Amino acid sequence: MAKPRLVIVHRRTELQELLDRHATRGQAEFFLRTRGRGLQDVQERHDRITAALGMVRAAVPAEWRHAEVERADLSRFLLTSEDIIAVVGQDGLVANAAKYLNGQPVIGIDPEPRANAGVLVRHTPDAAAKLIEVAALAGPERLNREELAMVTARLDDGQELSGLNEIFIGHASHQSARYHLMEPGGRTESHSSSGLIISTGTGATGWCASIALERGGRALPAPTDRRLAWFAREAWPSPITGTSLTEGVLEAGNILRITVASDRLVVFGDGMEEDRLTASWGQEIRVQLGERPLRLVV
Repeated sequence: MAKPRLVIVHRRTELQELLDRHATRGQAEFFLRTRGRGLQDVQERHDRITAALGMVRAAVPAEWRHAEVERADLSRFLLTSEDIIAVVGQDGLVANAAKYLNGQPVIGIDPEPRANAGVLVRHTPDAAAKLIEVAALAGPERLNREELAMVTARLDDGQELSGLNEIFIGHASHQSARYHLMEPGGRTESHSSSGLIISTGTGATGWCASIALERGGRALPAPTDRRLAWFAREAWPSPITGTSLTEGVLEAGNILRITVASDRLVVFGDGMEEDRLTASWGQEIRVQLGERPLRLVV
């Protein structure tokens, strides 16, 4: 059996991105001053992330393999079943990584000193180092994991995209999207709306929550619930489009079918618009509970 590999996922810090854009610290500092900011805070956050990464690297057992990957390269990085994923950053970075995983345990690590842990980055660098030590001594299977539901959209040409928080289906510029919708019970309706949001319990505190609140506070799933909530945004009534079928719940095994009636619609997950699918007129999009939950180490 292959030795475990710790894969450290991170993104470039704000300081690194500023230096990429402005070339020197002096020019970066001048740019920040024009925006009413200083370089010191940016440098301190960079130092905290660098220190967290250093602590995680130092915790890798000598007999393990290890690799590092930036967020922008995740789609091209080959993951294996022996990997343990250590995500160093904010909650959103865990969500970005989740769509590329296939059951690997994920340790979410918050490099910032906070009174309360994040929703997904629940561990300090020191606590994460101790978890890695436990995995080295007793085996990765001894890590306690919480399975968080995911949502998957499939096009009829075989393309597929998953999200940890939610999936959006609509017009690329958020204009009116035209589509024909069929819910699991067989009811159908044609819509002209600002798009569809299909959310997991993890995403139920964000975009989905704002929509549910406006509609009287529909009960939303919890992160570990194997069901999804869906909403049509701002559906517009007309002689050929309706507004009676604009929200619902997808249980495990249920499928929400959307047939595109515009020139094209986009499908993206977790706010990552640049990583999207495009469905053209007449194509069907099937949305359901993801087959691969995110296994978050707790």
